[in-house]
Amino acid sequence: MIDTWLLFLGFAAGLLFIGLYALLTMKNMIKLFIGFEVMSKGVSLALLATGFAKSNILLAQSLVITFIVVEVSLVATALAIIVNVTRHTQSLDIRNLTKLKG
Repeated sequence: MIDTWLLFLGFAAGLLFIGLYALLTMKNMIKLFIGFEVMSKGVSLALLATGFAKSNILLAQSLVITFIVVEVSLVATALAIIVNVTRHTQSLDIRNLTKLKG
């Protein structure tokens, strides 16, 4: 029981660190967005692993479903912002965002 929980948490921590690495090193907005998504999947896996370890899997599943619903609205907003920024700057590079000063 504990071994599988540690395995799940290890995978969740790996996903979190991979996403954090992508957020810190990438300059492309799409790659940053993918890094954020990888981090969110790590959080979902950690929530499920904790629910599994505490024998309260139904609560963990409901939390993950709520997290996914919030994440979908965030995804739609982020992709809309990326599309609009790309139309104005003709580039996906975040260093070109200084051109958008109002």
